[in-house]
Amino acid sequence: MTTSQLHIALLAFPFGSHAAPLLTLVQKLSPFLPSDTIFSFFNTSQSNTSIFSEGSKPDNIKVYNVWDGVTETNGNKPVGLEAIKLFIQATPTNFEKVMKEAEEETGVKFSCIFSDAFLWFSYKLAEKINVPWIAFWTAASGSLSVHLYTDFIRSNDETSLNIPGFSSTLKISDMPPEVMAENLDLPMPSMLYNMALNLHKAAAVVLNSFEELDPTINKDLKVKLQKVLNIGPLVLQPTSPKKVLDACDERGCIIWLEKQKEESVVYLSFGTVTTLPPNEIVAVAEALEAKKFPFIWSLKDNGIKNLPTGFLERTGQFGKIVSWAPQLEILNHSAVGVFVTHCGWNSILEGISCGVPMICRPFFGDQKLNSRMVESVWQIGLQIEGGSFTKIGTISALDTFFSEEKGKVLRENVKGLKERALEAVKPDGSSSKNFKDLVELVKCHKLT
Repeated sequence: MTTSQLHIALLAFPFGSHAAPLLTLVQKLSPFLPSDTIFSFFNTSQSNTSIFSEGSKPDNIKVYNVWDGVTETNGNKPVGLEAIKLFIQATPTNFEKVMKEAEEETGVKFSCIFSDAFLWFSYKLAEKINVPWIAFWTAASGSLSVHLYTDFIRSNDETSLNIPGFSSTLKISDMPPEVMAENLDLPMPSMLYNMALNLHKAAAVVLNSFEELDPTINKDLKVKLQKVLNIGPLVLQPTSPKKVLDACDERGCIIWLEKQKEESVVYLSFGTVTTLPPNEIVAVAEALEAKKFPFIWSLKDNGIKNLPTGFLERTGQFGKIVSWAPQLEILNHSAVGVFVTHCGWNSILEGISCGVPMICRPFFGDQKLNSRMVESVWQIGLQIEGGSFTKIGTISALDTFFSEEKGKVLRENVKGLKERALEAVKPDGSSSKNFKDLVELVKCHKLT
């Protein structure tokens, strides 16, 4: 079995928006590595099916299905936390088994293990074969930082926290639930706590962000970890636009935006997982109808049924509802004036990259923390009053961006961050330099 060829093991966390960014990163790395490099992508069957559309798999990526931990479904496939629990219980043996098969099939030993940072046990797998472990953190620098401060946060009796790079308004209530879990032995809290304890063993931690966004946090992370490589925003790297534009045309989003005034449109989207509660859908709908702001709302069928009776007919002249929205193309359009979001990291980074201020309605995970950063640290948006949508609160937030001086300031702030992001991905920018470092690290065959 040869060791001269690069063979990179990619270990994905198959839930939420984790696996797809890892694939995106691989596709961006591939052109900078030897042409015979092999990428073996390890993920559950269900997640692989969702991210590899028919005919989309690159030739140099070999896709392997790892066991999801489910033994007997009786026709009812586990979902949500139960599915995550079963998967975590199956690790790391589910990965080890298929990784061995991949080496035998290719005849090439692994030269590097590149995993989602959640999969902290990857360091053990890498140590066994004496190769580098590179961890990919798919969220913000700030959310990584608070996990590394888990013990400090849990032992703190204050309602506000003093952690480098955060606003003085940071509260215990902003913390991801895993940090504050009553029992750290539960599957998800345990996984993230073990990650925090072992991440310093990674040869590098890669983030889809840029150093200039969180300079103090990144300085602190570099003290705690071997190497911190911000290589984003990945959305500002070259992509193939045709597929996205075709999707836009299919739903008529861009054609519709072309008819709107500059910075006049409200774009609403809450990610692929979250659905607003029915009462909040009604509140948002009533606010949009009352103000008659032009809007595009990405809303699935199970949400559309909760709209007020006659809403679609009454707002048809100034609003557009689609079941799926080509988000990046929409945010990039000059007609969009504000982005109403759940504060998932990909969405926030896209908002920053396109220079669009935000109205935040977080739900779970790191979203509350991201929302706090948007409002209090970067000052590029607002958290919705009271944490959930009401008609009055939504109208007030929208008015801030379209009728008040504060909205202009927030808009200028986010445009400033957009410029810094663009600088970071230029050939001599911080993210480009970090990306080159990552390429060199991946080329290393053995730990020294």
